[in-house]
Amino acid sequence: MSDVQKDVGKFQGIVSQTRGLPPIRGFEHHINFTLGVILPNKVVYRDNLEESREIRHVDKLIEKWWVQETKNPCVVPVILMLKKDGSYHMCLDCRPINAIIIRYKHPIPQLDDLFHELHGSCAFSKIDLQSGYHQIRMREGDK
Repeated sequence: MSDVQKDVGKFQGIVSQTRGLPPIRGFEHHINFTLGVILPNKVVYRDNLEESREIRHVDKLIEKWWVQETKNPCVVPVILMLKKDGSYHMCLDCRPINAIIIRYKHPIPQLDDLFHELHGSCAFSKIDLQSGYHQIRMREGDK
């Protein structure tokens, strides 16, 4: 068992099971598309019965308010990748979308530079390592 798993087990009583997205904090992720392009509307890939059951787990994400149904005309297919333990990892084939987005050209800071900025400071962080990806807020028109 890893140190992280031990720590999570030790603090299980204070680890909350969040429902829904975090509050709006002045920034929501947004996607800028190249002007004049047609949004992709790809055909859904065929899946077998077991994969169909796994895809229905999206209902649990909807129940937790981590994802929402959208009326967006842009559709990308789901791909299920088999993990070593026999479970599935759900992926979206976003290559058609990635081909038409405007790239954000801000350089990612180097880790050493970030540590230098934090020297002498007390930093507190709240990170949901298990489901943090689902808790990134999207701008209303980009959902």
